[in-house]
Amino acid sequence: MIQVTFITNDHKTVTAPENSNLLRVSLREKGGIPFKCGGGLCGTCKCRIERGQDQTDEVKAKERKHLSEAQLAEGYRMACQTFLRGDVAVSW
Repeated sequence: MIQVTFITNDHKTVTAPENSNLLRVSLREKGGIPFKCGGGLCGTCKCRIERGQDQTDEVKAKERKHLSEAQLAEGYRMACQTFLRGDVAVSW
């Protein structure tokens, strides 16, 4: 199991299985990441991986439509497209 800390939600920390989708963890555990579509179309679930960026999977093409290279370099991801390999802390 991995730990996900939702910094913007009073540092709420939950556990989830490895390779979990970040948005689905947020929905299941009431993490609070905002979203509308959940499928990579709207960009609403943009968040920043504050700790553990190396514990996420590769950036998807859908994310590149909503996030600049500079944002990606700063740790921004779309929660609906991000899968977790290890512990992360996220803000939005």
